[in-house]
Amino acid sequence: MLEGATRLPTIEIDRTRLRWLAADDVPSLFAIFGDPEVSRYRLRPPFHSLADAEEMLRRVHELFAERTLFQWGIALRDSDEVVGTATLLSISPEHARAELGFALRRDHWRQGLVGEAMPALLQFAFRTLGLGRLEADVDPRNTASIRVLERLGFRQEGFLRQRYRVGGEWQDAAIYGLLRSEWEKGRAAS
Repeated sequence: MLEGATRLPTIEIDRTRLRWLAADDVPSLFAIFGDPEVSRYRLRPPFHSLADAEEMLRRVHELFAERTLFQWGIALRDSDEVVGTATLLSISPEHARAELGFALRRDHWRQGLVGEAMPALLQFAFRTLGLGRLEADVDPRNTASIRVLERLGFRQEGFLRQRYRVGGEWQDAAIYGLLRSEWEKGRAAS
């Protein structure tokens, strides 16, 4: 799985690109994950300092080296500024599966950037990595993310009550899944 690669490949899209996250992106990561509205449905509290973003980047690179997490920056093509992240996590070559995640800076919500970036990520997951299944674990109150997943062809497969306790609050989890065969069928139909 990307044998010998020292970084993720860049994936060019229309208005954005998925690219390797570097030290220069720490302020952008802080702007994304330091926002309580963006972090509302995450399992971790909002970042409090640039040090939190630096630690995140260190872990992203460490887990990439282990090939268990691939996290790209969603960068605007015209400026190369990172305004979000697109992630494959809990990658299991043995079971040909991974989980999907994404986040976007609040001032770029409702512009279709995640909807544009995710099909490219799905193609990478199913074609380049040869995965057979992708999953997403989403708070059922996060209706915007659920809409993105459903447009991509994901189907709800389960609902886990009070799965997480975040900031003293119980959060449920809706589990979504997409099989490569469903993705291929959807691409053929469009």
